[in-house]
Amino acid sequence: MTDAPRLEAEPPAAPLPPPQRPSLYDRFTRRVSEDPRAARLYRWLGPAIVVVLAGVLRLWNLAAAHDLMNQFDETYYVKDAWTLLNLGYEGSWPSGANESFLAGDVDVFTGNAAFVVHPPLGKWIIALGMMVLGPDSGWGWRITTALLGTAAVLVLMLIAKRLSTSTTFAVVAGLLMAVDGLAISMSRVALLDTSLTFFVLLGFLFVVRDRERTMSRIAQTVAARFDGDEPPSWGPLLWNRPWVIAAGAAFGAATAVKWSGAWVLAGLGLYLVVTDALARRRAGVLFWPTDALRQGVVTFLLFVPVAVAVYLASWTGWLVTDGGYDRHAGSNPLESLWLYHVAMYNSTSGITSPHAYASPAWQWPLLLRPTSVYFHQDELGVDGCTAAKGCSEAISTMPNPLVWYAGVAAVLYLAYRFVVARDWRYALVLTGVAVTYAPWLFLPARTVFQFYTVLILPFMILALTFALKDIAGGPNATTYRRLTGQRLVIVFLGVALALSAYWYPIVTAMNVPYEFWHMHMWLTSWV
Repeated sequence: MTDAPRLEAEPPAAPLPPPQRPSLYDRFTRRVSEDPRAARLYRWLGPAIVVVLAGVLRLWNLAAAHDLMNQFDETYYVKDAWTLLNLGYEGSWPSGANESFLAGDVDVFTGNAAFVVHPPLGKWIIALGMMVLGPDSGWGWRITTALLGTAAVLVLMLIAKRLSTSTTFAVVAGLLMAVDGLAISMSRVALLDTSLTFFVLLGFLFVVRDRERTMSRIAQTVAARFDGDEPPSWGPLLWNRPWVIAAGAAFGAATAVKWSGAWVLAGLGLYLVVTDALARRRAGVLFWPTDALRQGVVTFLLFVPVAVAVYLASWTGWLVTDGGYDRHAGSNPLESLWLYHVAMYNSTSGITSPHAYASPAWQWPLLLRPTSVYFHQDELGVDGCTAAKGCSEAISTMPNPLVWYAGVAAVLYLAYRFVVARDWRYALVLTGVAVTYAPWLFLPARTVFQFYTVLILPFMILALTFALKDIAGGPNATTYRRLTGQRLVIVFLGVALALSAYWYPIVTAMNVPYEFWHMHMWLTSWV
């Protein structure tokens, strides 16, 4: 008798994974998308909170350092601004003028002209604060810079919102800049770089607005000109581009603050021509390279003359008075201004003297030598100091180290993403990095400083925000992928905020124990 065949029991089915709940962020965005009132509130309240935070961090105890930053150019810009307000041009000061100015005797300047190497708009901006609040303390000579530093955070969020159509994307970008030590410190001293940053960002915003308007106009016009299957030979010549004119004015103002704004003007002019050419090629214009050159002439006429006009307008005080430096060097005011500019160029191109905080541009991504623009130390028992090794007040133009190094990596990542995806948004951000950083690499002998990177910082933050958005996962990613990515982003932002809080006393001249200051010197080159 044979045994009956044995039936093999089927293994038990693997249990289904438990359903994963959407992340808190996904639930929040779903709630906002389903409730128009919540969407409107978030669209306004999120950026508003960031702007208020930026303003508080920049304005709190603004006059803490009652000093003119002798090591750096605040000592010149403040006094130049005061003489601009009183004379219409930069006047000279006698020896010991700093002590007199800080003591309240601010009118010891002479009517003799001083030779300066920067255009006057940034100093007029500083003068506006002293005109309103007086020159008695740092509130007067720093307030306008602090306000423009706050406004720069708002403009960055507007750019981010235009690039992404995401309020969250904009809030993250604005928050990272609002709490960054480099952006804060440079908004709390009367230097020119924060004003330069504001006008450059404003110009970029106008370029984004022009692109939104122009690309569709080119495509629609070319489509209307198709004759059967034959593409048109030429595209439209677009004269009605008010945002290009506005961008030219903004970049002209940037150049009127510091000449490095001219690099941005040139770089964005080239960007406009290239994007016009690519739009015409995509639309099917037969002779698109030549057509782009035709439009390039029009764009130049819209873009550059207004920039020149704004730049010349910044020199009005020098032009309408008689006492400015080299004012009568030529046969007429404009020739005299040209000769003065030649002298300015010759002087600035030869700035190669050694400085304790000099940092060539190749070092900037590595953050090897951040700039200390102010340092004051009190011994034990002086001014209430109870620390064993004394107390310190410092203004270090130190970016958030995590955000800085992550931003450098994000720029490289964005360059890779652009090669793969050819996304115009990546191209614009990379253009911003290129025109604010690359020119300095061609001046290796020039004495330059790490704090110049405050102009590069917003574009690094935009690149970092794009990278964080990719880490968080897109709408097509699995729930697990999005949950993991969003947690990583939240951890990153949390650590970044903690580091910003840790560094805040060292970038705002708060009185702290010397040991606390020294704990922040992670590299010997940072001291």
